[in-house]
Amino acid sequence: MTERAGARRRSVREAAPAKVNLILQVGPRRPDGLHELCSLFASIDLADEVTVATAEARGGPDTVQTPGVDGPDVCVSALAELRAAAPGAELPPLDVTIEKRIPIAAGLGGGSADAAAVLRAANELAGGPLSPDGLRALATRVGADVPSQVEPTHAIVGGSGELVEPVALPSLWLVLVPQREGLSTADVYAEADRIGATRHELDPEAVRAAARQEPRMLAASLANDLQAAALSLRPELRRPLAALEEAGAIGALLSGSGPTAMGVFEDERSARHAAGAADIVARIRNNAPL
Repeated sequence: MTERAGARRRSVREAAPAKVNLILQVGPRRPDGLHELCSLFASIDLADEVTVATAEARGGPDTVQTPGVDGPDVCVSALAELRAAAPGAELPPLDVTIEKRIPIAAGLGGGSADAAAVLRAANELAGGPLSPDGLRALATRVGADVPSQVEPTHAIVGGSGELVEPVALPSLWLVLVPQREGLSTADVYAEADRIGATRHELDPEAVRAAARQEPRMLAASLANDLQAAALSLRPELRRPLAALEEAGAIGALLSGSGPTAMGVFEDERSARHAAGAADIVARIRNNAPL
């Protein structure tokens, strides 16, 4: 949604929905250091709010305000890549403000969702020089999960994240159990290599077949090749997984590289009954536009 503030300043506000990995297959490490993946991403209704506005001061740098995020922000890289990909576009310095609702370093793709939302908004402010395919192409240089979030939807994601195949998924409710301490994605992948948790060959047809299943069969297909590595680094994460199963989840696993535990429920009532005070109840979104 575009808003105008006076004659000179413009802004675009975007929702940046989180994702969960219902299935995550991790293949061997490639020569470029990345792993081949095949994952079933589900977009959920837990979302950050991203506002991108033209800066009042001309000629200054882009600014990104993301409370709670330390160190370099992936959104800064996203803007730099967009400027490099569309050098002829009229894009003044931008002020980005992110209202965080997605837990940080939680395996829910919050940073990637924010970067993709920034790309959408900045591209609109620049007059739309890049198509969605063009945005996905440059997003591969920003982060592995960013291309799939350029148009947030459920998808089978392959390669190192650049291959995105939209799919439909049944309605399901989730209970997310976040942790106070995050977990480094790089550390989890390194541990997966160390303990031999990756696979020699991916099976995308099995992932496609699972996406077509009704809720209970889909829940029975939940799988995460990084879970063993995450549990090796943080054995205490077994506790929320067990608690979710005891509370009636039809499936439970860590999302992505963790540490968030995720329980799958068929309806809202059972999800809310199972959720603790600090847990997050979310729904797998339909594929309608944001």
